[in-house]
Order: sequence, then C-alpha cells, then structure tokens
Amino acid sequence: MSEGLVTRVTRLVSGGVNQLVDSIENASPETVMAEAIREVDRAIDQVRDELASVLANKHLANTRLGDTTTRHEELQGQVALAVKEGRDDLAEAAIARQLDLESQIPVLETAVSEASREEKELEGYVDALLARKREMEAELDNYRRSQQQTVADAASTGSAAPKNSVERKTRKAEETFDRVMKNATGLPSGQAADMASAGKLAELDELARQNRVSERLAALKAAARDG
Repeated sequence: MSEGLVTRVTRLVSGGVNQLVDSIENASPETVMAEAIREVDRAIDQVRDELASVLANKHLANTRLGDTTTRHEELQGQVALAVKEGRDDLAEAAIARQLDLESQIPVLETAVSEASREEKELEGYVDALLARKREMEAELDNYRRSQQQTVADAASTGSAAPKNSVERKTRKAEETFDRVMKNATGLPSGQAADMASAGKLAELDELARQNRVSERLAALKAAARDG
C-alpha cells in the first residue's frame, strides 16, 4: 500500500475529529462530525480499491506459478525419456528450460506471498476504519440526543427555567462532542495484535515456501548426478 494511503488511514484511525477534516471554521459540531465520518468512508473505498488490485495481482501470480510448476514437472518426465533413448541433445534442452523455470519459481512464490501479506494488511486497515466509523457514528448519535434533550428540557420548563440548569445540560452535550474531538482513538489492542500476528504468519509462509524450493532443487541435482 502506498505511503500516502498508510498515512491517511493512520490519521483517520488515530486522530481526533478536528484532525480528520481540513477546516472546521464556523462549522457546527454536528457538521464537523458528519464530515469526518464521510472522510472515513472515502478512505474505506480507497483501501478496498487497492485491495481489489492486490487480489487481482495475487490471482495472476498464482496462475503463473501453477503453470510454471506444471511445465517443470512435464519437463522432468521428458528429460528421463530423452536419457533413456540416448538423446542427450534433447535432454540438455529440456534441462536448460527447467533451469529457467526454476529461477522463476521463487520469484513467483515471493510475489504470491507478498500479495497475501498486503491482502491481510489491507483487510486489517478496512476493519480498523470500519471500527473507527462505528465509534464516530455512536458519538454523533450521542451528541444529537444530548442536543435534543437540552432543547426538550428548556421547552418543558419554559423561559423561567433556571439559567444554570440549561447551561449544565448544554455543557453536557458539548462534552460529548469534546470527547470525540479530543480523544485520539488508536487501533483496538486485539486488532493490533491480530495484524502483527498475521504479518508473522505471512513471513513464516514465505520461509516455508523458500525451503520447499531449495529442497526440490537439491533433489533434482542429486538425481541428475546419480543418473
């Protein structure tokens, strides 16, 4: 994922509401909060677009890896047949092609592994953004209810309502907004742990694949020497 998008997602997930929009001058708290939620929605769409691209690249790499592996196996049988028939020239040509394919296999496996890592990372970002959006929507609902309650209380008590009571309820509504404006909410601990674990598992998968490639190459060379 591009550095710019990573920075944007980090800002949206960890920043206060007033950091999520470019300008909040002369805007009501409700307007600011609603715009911040729309900004998160736009980021979710952008991350999902990149995720779709990563999945497409992963599919292409997987297909290419499968075709390359299949052709390598076919050539192995052809090499054995050529040796049996005493056609060293054909055997050499097939072996040369095998070597070309063997050089491509680790690259393709790395491409698949890298795409899988990016897939997990992007899915984690989408989950984090969705969680952030839910938090912001809940805070916006709380703010709206507080405002409505303040208006209702003022109307029910009439113009003679104690000034301190109205101010207290107004202050309570503003505190609800201040909580989401000032509190920087980062990734939930469980989400952060899941993303870290996913990264380690992806690294382990790549290591296992590289070991399988090395073992297969060693076996082929040993078989060639023995033959």
